[in-house]
Amino acid sequence: MSSAVRLIRDTRLTKAVDYAYAAEVDASVRSLWLAGACPLDDQGRTVAVGDYEGQAHQVMRNLTAVLEDAGAALTDIARTTVYVASGRQADLGRVWSVYRAYMGEHDAPSTLLGVTVLGYEDQLVEVEAVAVLPA
Repeated sequence: MSSAVRLIRDTRLTKAVDYAYAAEVDASVRSLWLAGACPLDDQGRTVAVGDYEGQAHQVMRNLTAVLEDAGAALTDIARTTVYVASGRQADLGRVWSVYRAYMGEHDAPSTLLGVTVLGYEDQLVEVEAVAVLPA
């Protein structure tokens, strides 16, 4: 099954950015608006305390699970926002590397943000997404 998302890369803009600048979606699709995936295990505990990469892996596993429950995959994502509880670009880069490994060739438009605090105790990473599927 092919994705309803077509990624757009403008050739006039820098190629140094490792994601598409936009995503186009056919109007006859089913939209999924996903709450932020958090680094929680099945008992609701924050995993990998103090470990940006470890939390990013759990977040992406949780995001994938929610998408699968809806009959979707990471390749159906049209846009994401990646939140990292840090003011250090190196920490954001560590999380981004894990995120990109999961996304692979599907480099959907995304915003990467350093924030002061996230909602759960010891939480360092969160990813929210919008995905679309053929109707």
